[in-house]
Amino acid sequence: MVLIVSAYAYLTAKDEPDPFILHGTNLVGATLLAVSLLVHTNLPSLVLEAIWISVAIWGLTKAFLARRKAE
Repeated sequence: MVLIVSAYAYLTAKDEPDPFILHGTNLVGATLLAVSLLVHTNLPSLVLEAIWISVAIWGLTKAFLARRKAE
């Protein structure tokens, strides 16, 4: 949870945040929370973390494609 909150704070603090830091941090945080939710099952929260993971992967994919296009 600290990673997800830190990513949001980073997004708020930076004028132009690095998408790899932002989405990477969100991906790691959401994955860790999802693993915890597999042990202590809470289905609505697990679904939310799956969505959060999907959004982070989408953001990272967009960042990789933008970097490749810029090169």
